[in-house]
Amino acid sequence: MGLKLIRRSNSQKSQHRWKIKVFAMMLFVFFFGTLVLMETQYNRIRMLALLSDPQVQNPKIAFLFIARNRLPLDIVWDAFFQGDKENKFSILVHSRPGFLLNKVTTRSAYFLNRQMNDSIQVDWGEASMIQAERILLQHALMDPLNKRFVFLSDSCIPLYNFSYTYDYIMSTPNSFIDSFADTKEGRYNPKMDPIIPVQSWRKGSQWAVLNRKHADIVVKDEILFPMFQLHCKASYFLKKPLPEFWRDQYVPPDTSKIHNCIPDEHYVQTLLAHAGLEGEITRRTLTHTAWLILSSKERERKGWHPVTYKLGDATPMLIQSIKDIDNINYETEHRREWCTNKEKPAPCFLFARKFTRPAALRLLNTSALGLYHEEISNV
Repeated sequence: MGLKLIRRSNSQKSQHRWKIKVFAMMLFVFFFGTLVLMETQYNRIRMLALLSDPQVQNPKIAFLFIARNRLPLDIVWDAFFQGDKENKFSILVHSRPGFLLNKVTTRSAYFLNRQMNDSIQVDWGEASMIQAERILLQHALMDPLNKRFVFLSDSCIPLYNFSYTYDYIMSTPNSFIDSFADTKEGRYNPKMDPIIPVQSWRKGSQWAVLNRKHADIVVKDEILFPMFQLHCKASYFLKKPLPEFWRDQYVPPDTSKIHNCIPDEHYVQTLLAHAGLEGEITRRTLTHTAWLILSSKERERKGWHPVTYKLGDATPMLIQSIKDIDNINYETEHRREWCTNKEKPAPCFLFARKFTRPAALRLLNTSALGLYHEEISNV
């Protein structure tokens, strides 16, 4: 009897130990599984955080179009943007108030609803042009991925494909701003002094490429911009259409007293020079503009406004001649700007204006722009 009790006691102890082992094993499996699950969730959350981090995603170029109404060259730009497969760009368009980019007004899906709904009426030779630029920048800066900001007109075309253009612009932290001392023309208004001293006065093309720091400075400026609104305007003489014979023979009397201050040719350049930031810019534009065709006998091509390239001008030779430009001479500063990219000689221009729609479509159809091809000539 006693022996049976001892055996039963040993059996119960054995079962108890076995249950403890099973429970310990289950507890171990539970904790191990929980640990694995937590690790999985942690990795998932970390991955999502990385994907949402602007520094991890591709930095983008914001293409900022200033248009009258619709974009007549949208098909050309459609071909250009098709070259991006990694979401490296954004598009914003400033057009007249109330204009909508929809399926009726644009043939490119890239431009649908890309208009600024707080746009203003822009008049040539007025500060409203730089106000439109500030509106575009303000909206573009809302996207933290936008790192460069390219101003383009509705008559601009790209000269190279997206990949080359992106690499060229992103290869330097500098802004590309055509900026030089304005010593030949009486555009500086002494009434701007001392807010804008003459030493800070600069001139250049409005078609700039800004980095994020400089874009933010333009948007936040509340000192120089009011001075431009008050004292920088194109004179009536410049705004008034000129008779054809005036363009070669007539000189207005007492021009020294006329301040033909065209705001968009001075504002960004002067603002950054005044802020002491010229060391952070490459002092040239990436957009080619022709102001005179010497061989042309058409008087309409000589005047205050840039040359407009028409259907007959749109040849591969024209595009190649623009691509071949590798330096720019600034006479007022006795400075010749040799164009480089990644410390190597490079074409000066990535864009060109002013092209009519027939001219641009002809270039696209003849593959003169090479927007559908990865290989770039003369690079």
